[in-house]
Amino acid sequence: MTVWNKYEPTAARPAGKPGREIRPQTTTIDIHAHVAVPQAGAYVAQHADLGLRGLHQFQGPETAAVNAKQDADLKTRMVEFEPRLKNLDDMGIDMQVILPPPGQCYYTLPVDVAVKAAHLVNDGIAEFCARKPDRLIPFGTVPLSFGDEAAKELERLAKLGFKGVQILTNIDGKELSDPITEPFWKKAEELGMLVVIHPNGFTHGERLKRFYFNNVIGNPLETTIALHYLIFDGVLERHPKLKILAVHGGGYLGAYFGRIDHTWGARSDAHANLPKRPTEYLKQIYFDTVVFSTGQLETLVKTYGADQIVMGTDYPFDMADYDPVSHVASIEAFDSATVGKIVGGNTKRILGLA
Repeated sequence: MTVWNKYEPTAARPAGKPGREIRPQTTTIDIHAHVAVPQAGAYVAQHADLGLRGLHQFQGPETAAVNAKQDADLKTRMVEFEPRLKNLDDMGIDMQVILPPPGQCYYTLPVDVAVKAAHLVNDGIAEFCARKPDRLIPFGTVPLSFGDEAAKELERLAKLGFKGVQILTNIDGKELSDPITEPFWKKAEELGMLVVIHPNGFTHGERLKRFYFNNVIGNPLETTIALHYLIFDGVLERHPKLKILAVHGGGYLGAYFGRIDHTWGARSDAHANLPKRPTEYLKQIYFDTVVFSTGQLETLVKTYGADQIVMGTDYPFDMADYDPVSHVASIEAFDSATVGKIVGGNTKRILGLA
């Protein structure tokens, strides 16, 4: 069996003119990219054997082989500096938000180890971005298993100049609406920091072992479930000023939203004491462009408005969009103002960038 990955423009839509050739003159920003911090990984390995978790937890032999190939491919791509800047130039991207990889959001560790690990990840990202602060924007992680500590780390990140934080779609099986998270949500709203919700494979994926389905189906399903709990458990009702980005276009909820309003109106067990229709809370959510097809991106804009959509890549993974500017700028239904908002203007506004 030949094992391969491709890190190039997507097969999900026809190839158009490269984004660097048709980009607007306004600032372009990738809000969804990752950098690994090896020091944090080495520290955690001294204290815990995380084994096969997340995307590697449910994988058949073919997927395991391709994952191993990708791990080798990305060993340097996840940490190197100059190649990343060249790739940004090739894609026509001026600035990039730097998130930790999902595997470096450590939610299964004892509190002291978890706090230290978060510090190492965040300090590593800060150092990486400080090498080119006019192009790289740091986002961190928090020990979300311990809500008070997560809130403290969020406050530290704000003082370091971070614009936001990434969290996973569940906390070692607990939902993002679990009471342990309340200090975190309260602090995120108070600080006005953007919270990026990122999946790491479906948590019960026995049926998803083949064909990389734990990512293909599982990642957007995880995001869909997380958003449902944030809505129905009242997190968004209690914290109306929260700023949340649901990556990968918001999973399936972004495109299949009517069902939650129907069930809210049809059943007492799904009404959840919400004073507003569930879809009203989706107005608080931002969605990125990592949906690959022009039709789905156009629908997101029609449904939620151009002001709620931001450009992302998911760089440098296999599931990244390696020409996101072209994706946005080539859609005939988008006028120049819409393109400008999506490829960078909205992110500038949300993050308060000059």
